[in-house]
Amino acid sequence: MYRILLVDDEPMILKGLSVFIQQSGIRISSIRLAANGSEALQAIGEELPDFVFTDIRMPVMDGLSLCEAIAKQEYPVQTVVVSGYGDFSYAQACMAFGVREYLLKPVAKRELADTLRRLVQRAEKQKPASAYLSVAKMDAWLERFDQAIYYMNRSQVQELLEEWRRETSAFQLQERQKAEMLEEFHGLLVKKLRAREMNIELDDSLELSPDSTGEEAFGRFAERIGQTLDRLYRKRKGKWKDPIEEAKHYIERNLASEVSLEEVADQLGLHPNYFSVMFKQATGETFVQYRTKRRMEYAKRMLGEESHRITDISYAVGYADHSNFTKTFKKYEGISPSEYRQRLGI
Repeated sequence: MYRILLVDDEPMILKGLSVFIQQSGIRISSIRLAANGSEALQAIGEELPDFVFTDIRMPVMDGLSLCEAIAKQEYPVQTVVVSGYGDFSYAQACMAFGVREYLLKPVAKRELADTLRRLVQRAEKQKPASAYLSVAKMDAWLERFDQAIYYMNRSQVQELLEEWRRETSAFQLQERQKAEMLEEFHGLLVKKLRAREMNIELDDSLELSPDSTGEEAFGRFAERIGQTLDRLYRKRKGKWKDPIEEAKHYIERNLASEVSLEEVADQLGLHPNYFSVMFKQATGETFVQYRTKRRMEYAKRMLGEESHRITDISYAVGYADHSNFTKTFKKYEGISPSEYRQRLGI
């Protein structure tokens, strides 16, 4: 399967080329788009394409400069210049940078198909021995798997596994290299998940044998992810809970109790330290500050109802010691509970 990068500052040209290429019948792993040479170089750094189709006249960085940069970096890609009749002299200049194909705008569907066939034939003859998996691409995969697992999105995990299998099949790797790539990726994923301190057991290794094939490694990788999801599912009692919202609901339901951060973190299947940092980042308050605020707000509502005694209110918001409640309320509101009632005319 082939990865293709299209570079042009005209959106309609990009769309037309993309449609023609998809209809060409060649095996495509991905088609990426860029509006100028600078964006194209960034895309190449993230995922090395097999074929690059580029216009000549573009803002920021033109096609000639892009072809020169690709040649200097010695990227193993085949570049096709797609430009207007008046830019033929520029297209000829690109030939000095290894460009062997030129398409004239407007591009005819048959010409594009013929060009693609020649590109594929050359690619098949070259048969690259290794794949290019940039750090940026690896990080993007890790982020997507991490999010899908953490949020227990089984359908998304399955889609990611299928996408991984589909894209990496385009890499011309030996079986052992495929297994080693998955082993490395699994280790990085486990490290990323551990940083969340989800308080569940995570397997460090795929435990592959020296002669494991890429398919065997993929099977073990998928199995490990499934086990992680199962453990997370059991820890969270079968449902995903947004940590912050669930913590708030739990506090509201238990204002009369001395709810601790550790108790809530355990309910969510998170490590207390990680949950504490997460809560502060999301709310701008510590867990204790938020819990106290909600207690005082509830106390104020109850103080507004004459039927409740202040002593009963202190119990209702988790303070067995009436004097402690009075002290906390005054610190929060600036006046005592009785003074607050007086201001309400009660």
